[in-house]
Amino acid sequence: MRLLVAEDDPKLLKSLVHLFEINHYLVDGVDNGSDALEYALSGEYDGLVFDIMMPEIDGINVMKRLRKSGVTTPALFLSARTETYQRIEGLDAGADDYLPKPFSTAELLARVRAMLRRKDNFTPDMLEFGAISLNRSTYELICNGKSLSLSGKEFQVFEMMMQKPNMIVSTEQLITHIWGWDTSVDTSVVWVHISNIRKKLELLEAPIRIRFVRNAGYVLEAVV
Repeated sequence: MRLLVAEDDPKLLKSLVHLFEINHYLVDGVDNGSDALEYALSGEYDGLVFDIMMPEIDGINVMKRLRKSGVTTPALFLSARTETYQRIEGLDAGADDYLPKPFSTAELLARVRAMLRRKDNFTPDMLEFGAISLNRSTYELICNGKSLSLSGKEFQVFEMMMQKPNMIVSTEQLITHIWGWDTSVDTSVVWVHISNIRKKLELLEAPIRIRFVRNAGYVLEAVV
């Protein structure tokens, strides 16, 4: 799946591109409305993620021009503008969804997945690793014909680990991914969610584990 991200804040643009790339999207990033319009008119993208307040052409007018030109690529607006009429303006311009800043990266990814379901080849609802499956629609862990539900935060933690099996995921990555860049959440909160997930894996008798790596993070791996 290929995304076009348009954001005039260089630090946030870099972070967004990195976030989508580590979640297996192909990403092009631009920092102004003129480039956003030119790139999007190519029709090469499965989804658009646009800031509203951009130099040269704002996101609202970019979207209006795209829809007038017949471009139907699903689009999500990001903006610090949070008044109801401002959201309505964005949706009326042709956007499919609107996410106010600041936002958690987990919610952003969920909104993008929902947006991309308009495409025939959207992100699958199931993640699998070994004998265990994670249903992204119902937040259920499934193994050996049994299932258990995860809480919202447990799901977000485990989804990230399922996307990176056998790789170290740092506590800092988990916090940023789930709670956002400006959160005051500390590492003990992550530990509690990891502990709860481990208990559910044990109840399912799943042949995988979450191993703690000192001074590094956590690894989801098969039990040999």
